[in-house]
Amino acid sequence: MASRASDDIERAHLRDPADRSFTIHRRLPPASLRPWLRRYWIPVWDVPEGERAEQRVLQFPVCLMITTPAYSRFVGPNPGLSTTVLEGCSWGFGVMFAPAAGAVLHGGGLRELAGGHRELEGVAALAGLTAPLRELMAQGPDEDEVHAACCALVEERIAGLGPPREEDLLIDAIVEEVENDPALCEVGQLCSRFGLGERALQRLTGRRLGLTPAWLIRRRRLHEAADGLRGDEDLAALAARLGYADQSHFTHDVRTATGSTPGELARRWREG
Repeated sequence: MASRASDDIERAHLRDPADRSFTIHRRLPPASLRPWLRRYWIPVWDVPEGERAEQRVLQFPVCLMITTPAYSRFVGPNPGLSTTVLEGCSWGFGVMFAPAAGAVLHGGGLRELAGGHRELEGVAALAGLTAPLRELMAQGPDEDEVHAACCALVEERIAGLGPPREEDLLIDAIVEEVENDPALCEVGQLCSRFGLGERALQRLTGRRLGLTPAWLIRRRRLHEAADGLRGDEDLAALAARLGYADQSHFTHDVRTATGSTPGELARRWREG
């Protein structure tokens, strides 16, 4: 059944409120596949001739799959800011995998894939999906029945991964713990909750996500910051709520990650 995804997708997407050039359809996978699949996103855009619509996203610590008429890719976790430029009239069919799925589908650790991508047809478990997905989407990029058929193709492949192993469940649980608990601000807290030493945790997240535990916490705070900047909260109060010692450190982190200061983002979103 089609379902609007939770607000964390919105807080990750630094969408300009004045940008009306695209629509994103969202769907959730069946519960039985949630250890491997998080959600689908299906953007359909119509950018006026001669214009470009830049999309900036603070990605989650997961791998993605994105198929468009122009390319079809398996995308590694992005430690920086993901930027995509939309032009013309087109569509994309996107899959956000669960944290555990990336290394399993890639066939090895994700360190070398972080911030990069490979051709979808080179991923054994997903090879052969590009052509039927393009054929289906061409029939009606905005149609719910088309989306359902595309999701079914992906889910048939993912079901072939079988049940998750102990380490798969562990990495999913670690990411979920960080993303859903704003009080978790130190790597040591994460180690204690899962009974892991810091080096063991570093090795696990490096191999399975291509990222560090500290990055997970910083990224969650940036998502929270994006949420807060869309509201009416005072910037100093927001920085304090997110655990920053002072507003200057908050400003530095946001500007480094997004290229904009908190004040610039807040004005753009609140006036849009």
